[in-house]
Amino acid sequence: MDDHVTPRRVVIIGGGFAGLFAVRALRKAPVAVTLVDRCAHHLFQPLLYQCASGILSSGQIAQPLRAVLRRHENLQCLLATATDVDVAGRVVHAVRPDGSSLALPYDDLIVGIGMKQSYFGHDEFAEHAPGMKTLDDALDLRRRIYRAFEMAESADDPQERAAWLTFALVGAGPTGVELAGQIREIAGLTLDREFSGIDPSQARVLLFEGSDAVLAAFGPKLARRAARTLGKLGVEIRLGSIVTEVDDSGLTVRRHDGGTERFEARTVLWTAGVEAPPFATTLARAAGAEQDRAGRIMVEPDLTVAGHPEIRVAGDLMSLNKLPGLAEVAMQSGAYAGRRIRHDLEGRTRTARPFRYLDLGSAAYICRGRAVVKMGRFEASGLPGWLIWLCIHIVFLTGFRSRLGALASWAVVFASGSRRERAFTSPRPQDDAADAASLSGTPADPKAERHDPSRPA
Repeated sequence: MDDHVTPRRVVIIGGGFAGLFAVRALRKAPVAVTLVDRCAHHLFQPLLYQCASGILSSGQIAQPLRAVLRRHENLQCLLATATDVDVAGRVVHAVRPDGSSLALPYDDLIVGIGMKQSYFGHDEFAEHAPGMKTLDDALDLRRRIYRAFEMAESADDPQERAAWLTFALVGAGPTGVELAGQIREIAGLTLDREFSGIDPSQARVLLFEGSDAVLAAFGPKLARRAARTLGKLGVEIRLGSIVTEVDDSGLTVRRHDGGTERFEARTVLWTAGVEAPPFATTLARAAGAEQDRAGRIMVEPDLTVAGHPEIRVAGDLMSLNKLPGLAEVAMQSGAYAGRRIRHDLEGRTRTARPFRYLDLGSAAYICRGRAVVKMGRFEASGLPGWLIWLCIHIVFLTGFRSRLGALASWAVVFASGSRRERAFTSPRPQDDAADAASLSGTPADPKAERHDPSRPA
């Protein structure tokens, strides 16, 4: 007689830091793990801006999930997008890239899908001001940044040329500060003496922030140092500025004094705010869970959803004790969720402790040799901050080759300022027609297909 026992089924949604560390925690557990993600790679999101600015290649920050987790014999990876959850029947419904459906039964569910870009109720801004959350986004931003200089080179009208050489970034958190610093380095160092018709160093980089400080989460001391470093680079910081309008030729902001100001900029990048993706609301409604203002799902101290001990939420999507949306939070919470399932199987539920986040600090890269780091009461900036930033990111990069390649790329940039990853593809012909029409004031062909800013380069 067959005495086969079906292993406990664990479905993990999301192959980011939370999902990856949950899978690793379950490697030797007697469970059948199914990892569902709409991408086939694990992305090191904190370095997306370095891919966008041409320092690192996509292969250095994105590793195939199957390769990273190839030694996990109890794991099945599925390329699909989760769309719904039957909480009563314990089934996750998903859709493959070809549109076909999947039904994935589970005994335990871990959700770590992260957050998406928020436009604070103005989703129409996304068409002209793309964010940066995915690898496709980073490649699209790279195209926009380097193409802007090419367009300025061929522009005859001085106003048109100035608009192409103006870069506006909305949001002065870590991503905004990092991107602003990188664009100034590209303009002032990387592209030096490469153009005959323009002087790239004259490019303007405008950084808009609604609050009264850049990198406010790092504290006033580091915020001032970061602002001072950005100022020396040539970044124009506009604090107390709320964006009210964005179009294909620039943006309009409202100042704290109530006045408005218009800026002509052909490249507008959005780095302000995040919100939960639609699946979070779907899960919350199905499980009767509460959500915070950004749509994060409120969880118990053990990361379970109230009334559903079989469902755990980890990473940026969970709302617990106002934890920050950092990679370290995702890593630790994902590992904790996986361990709790393993401990349940081992009968160690009574000794289980609630999730506790070990704060390893925050770091933001500003320019070569300059970064700010905050670890509890310890603060560092300048070259010491950059060296600490370097060590942190080397440790957490996935794969030996990625670490070695990143080190080599950083060494080249630090020594010479040159960037090897500057290749980009040209937009489709209808995009060029739209650009020409917007400059001449002539309506673009209504039959022309609109450009999707989320389309990969």
